[in-house]
Formats: sequence, structure tokens, C-alpha cells
Amino acid sequence: MKHLLSAKDLSREQAVLILDMAEQMAATQARQVKKLPTLRGLIVVNLFFEDSTRTRISFETAAKRLSADVINFSPKGSSVSKGESLKDTVLTLGAMHTDAIVVRHYASGAPYTIAHSGWTDASVINAGDGTHQHPTQSLLDAMTMRRHLMGPNPLGQGLDGVNVVIVGDVLHSRVARSGVDLFTTLGAKVTLVAPATLLPVGVETWNCDVSYNLDQALAEVKPDALMMLRVQKERMSAGGGGFFPSPQEYTREYGLDEPRLAALPKRTIVMHPGPMNRGLEITSGAADGLRSVIVEQVANGVAVRMAVLYLTMTGAEGGEA
Repeated sequence: MKHLLSAKDLSREQAVLILDMAEQMAATQARQVKKLPTLRGLIVVNLFFEDSTRTRISFETAAKRLSADVINFSPKGSSVSKGESLKDTVLTLGAMHTDAIVVRHYASGAPYTIAHSGWTDASVINAGDGTHQHPTQSLLDAMTMRRHLMGPNPLGQGLDGVNVVIVGDVLHSRVARSGVDLFTTLGAKVTLVAPATLLPVGVETWNCDVSYNLDQALAEVKPDALMMLRVQKERMSAGGGGFFPSPQEYTREYGLDEPRLAALPKRTIVMHPGPMNRGLEITSGAADGLRSVIVEQVANGVAVRMAVLYLTMTGAEGGEA
């Protein structure tokens, strides 16, 4: 597996391979000495054109736990601020014999362009491109679901029979797109819930159900996993603009609060990709409650990214994704 560009490109076998490898990586992190020599002498560049906390630090931690050398790149303070193109930036990294480029970019398709342009021989891993894809987020979400919902030994399993409800700003969410692609590949059934203004054109062609009423969807689907999406205010005009009447109205119709939490089946886990707008799409009581696996998602992200770096940079089995 040379690159990881899209969750949609992963076969079930490839996805299960990554998740099983992530479980092995997670087991090593329980040891006193957490570092492995696997990628010693190799260079990973985190090429982030958008702000990030969880994803960037998670990839950096994952690479260092595998003994790779890590370079963190941001446009501010680099030649990008002087007008350097993406091509010339990548060519520069290639001249420095970089082995893997983890890229987050505001333009959908940028990681694919880097991987297939001939600008670099490095492995390319998509850490989020525009509103398009975020494959490692969907993988860490799948790992979290699999651990909680597929029994004491999830190795070799997908998400067969799992009902997932994803709520909120689907329009701007690469997490939602990747989640629908990966979770259904692994055998889950996905339902999207959002106001019509926060659903993308063509959503009816996605491999999922769509609802505009959260309470109705929760009552009918009885989800095993409920994922609340961040309202991406930075991609909207102030206060949500024309996407919804007011923050209060959005919270009333689509927010996860204590009454909705109490009405969920006992087995339901609560998820959020972060960062959270507490009090908008989710209350603190729901985010910090016993059903919440939000912090666990972050922890699983390190193991998943260790697995992805290992599989792409060593050329292990799994084919190109």
C-alpha cells in the first residue's frame, strides 16, 4: 500500500488489515517503552496548509513512536507565504529525499495530485482535503466502534450489522463523507441527519439513508453509534448565515442534549471527531458522559496512524489505496 488518499478506495480487506494492524500498534503503547524501531532512518513530513491539533499531533506522535524523523511544515514562515506553488513545495521536499508526506490542504484533491503528479516518490497520506476526504479519521472511528460493538476480539471483523447515525454539518464535512464510505464498506448501515441546508447536492446518491428529523431518526434507527459533527462556522458567514436560523434553533433541532442522550439505547456510544462546539452540536454532559468515547477516538488515532505509516512506508501487503 503506497498511498492512503481516500476511504472510498479501500477494500474491506484493506480496511480490516489497517484496523488489525492498529490493534497491534495499540498493544505496543501499553508497554513502558513505547517506541518501535520500524521506521528508523526514514523521514515523514507533515505538510499542513490548514490548522489542526488532533490530526497533526497524532501523526507526529505516530511517526515518532515508529522512530521516524518528523518535519512539521506550515505555510506561515515558509516560502508559501512568498507565493511558492504546491508543486514547487513538493519538489523541494522530494529533493530532500522525504519518504512520506502527510498532507492537509484546503483544496479537495490536493493529496491525489501530489501522489500522481510525478513530483515526488514519497508515500502520500491524506490528512484532510477540503470538504472531500479524511480517511484516517474514518479508520480511527471504525476502530473505536469495532472495539465497543463487535465483541471482545474484534480482529478480522468489520462493522457488520452496526447502525451508525451521523448528525450535523454534512455539507462541509470530509469526516461524514469518509465515514459513509468506510463504514458501509465494513458492513455498517449509515443514516445522515441534518437540515436540508447542511446536506450536499447529490447526497441521495451516497450509500446511506438521509433524515431531516433527529428525534425521528434516533427512534427509528436505534443507533449503535451516534456521531455528532462540528458545525464548521469558519466555512459559513457569522453565526451560521443562511444555513440555519440561529444557534439556539440548531441546538434545539439537531443538538445532542441530556434528554436525547437518555432516550438512546443503552448500548449506544457517543462520538465526535473534534474539535467540539460545546453547547451547539453537543452539551458538555453528553460529551463528558459515560457513553462518550470521544477521548478514546483521539487515543485510537495514534494507533491507526502508526498502522497507516507502517503499511504505506514499508510496502506491506494491502495494495494501493
